[in-house]
Amino acid sequence: MPPSVAAIVLSYNGRELTLQSLASLTRMTYPTFDLVVVDNGSTDGTAEAVARDFPEVAQVRTERNLGPAGGLNLGSRWALERRYDYLLLLNNDIEVDPAMLDELVRVAESDPAIGCVGPKIFYHGERERLWSAGGVIRFKESVTRERGMNQVDRGRFERTEEVDYINGCAILVPRRVMAEVGLWDPMFFLAVEDADWCMRARARGYRCYYAHRALLWHMVARSTGVYSPGKTFHTGRSSAIFVRRYAGPWQWLTFVLFLAAALPVAFLRELPRGNARAAVAKLRGVIEGLRVPMAPPPPAPAHDLSPSQGASA
Repeated sequence: MPPSVAAIVLSYNGRELTLQSLASLTRMTYPTFDLVVVDNGSTDGTAEAVARDFPEVAQVRTERNLGPAGGLNLGSRWALERRYDYLLLLNNDIEVDPAMLDELVRVAESDPAIGCVGPKIFYHGERERLWSAGGVIRFKESVTRERGMNQVDRGRFERTEEVDYINGCAILVPRRVMAEVGLWDPMFFLAVEDADWCMRARARGYRCYYAHRALLWHMVARSTGVYSPGKTFHTGRSSAIFVRRYAGPWQWLTFVLFLAAALPVAFLRELPRGNARAAVAKLRGVIEGLRVPMAPPPPAPAHDLSPSQGASA
């Protein structure tokens, strides 16, 4: 039997997006996977719509929004308890190529040192324009960057290879690696939680891989929601926490210098647009991230450290 996979879709008040994504995911050709939706405190009838249109899909629900890390941890515990061989963590605003999961598992199975695998991701509305071909970790005002973002795909990223991190939009993780590295850290309520998990995996000797033949389209527009106060606050907060956890002296200096240069530019750029408060929110987020008490990342539940026994839905 091929390895079993739990495909975990995180949803928060995105009923129609979730239904579109599930329709795409049910068409995947991989023979042994189950779908589960983590309803992260939705109030828009997502759970009822999923139960109506996709009764075969399992659901895990929470009464309040736990953020991406908290929601993914609920789904991960569900999958770990059922002894799936792999966890495929997904956003709810995606469309996948039917063979995507086949390709991700093929790469993951090629080397036991591979701790996670991610696909080539395009903008949904611009089918050949890249959103991510794997991620780069840097210690600047924002600590991550997506390779190839906004570029038309002209073959530059046509190679399966190691990268710094895999974006949490779609990441395949072996159960044994999740059990060793631990769960996602809810300290990162929004943003950088994926880079943090990958850093922890790399610290244990695992490698993050980009699989160029695995294809996914992300339902986000290039001009929408890029620089809003809510997003910039959490980006600044999570970036500061990430730097506190991992940066050396030179990386600290890089972070501070780039932040000092970028924030005034962002403020002046957004001022005529009536959005200067987004730059101020990012500064507030950085200050909070520098002040918040640090805690160790959460481990996997103790009973999930045993060898895989095969999945049961």
